[in-house]
Amino acid sequence: MLNLASIGIGAVTFFFALFAFIPFLGWANWFLIPMALVGLVLGALSRSSSGRNFNIFVLLVCIVRLSLGGGIF
Repeated sequence: MLNLASIGIGAVTFFFALFAFIPFLGWANWFLIPMALVGLVLGALSRSSSGRNFNIFVLLVCIVRLSLGGGIF
């Protein structure tokens, strides 16, 4: 059950992360990183590792986007 919640949080976060790829909306990643971390913790508490791995991917996407935009854009 925790794995499904982790995947759900990761999917919502990834959807908004795609939205944050629009120029001048990169600041939204600052709100998405904590959401991905919550999904990562739920995925770590579950028996399966797919939710955890998906949230790690989403977290990396958000961090790379922030680094490309200089942390703001």
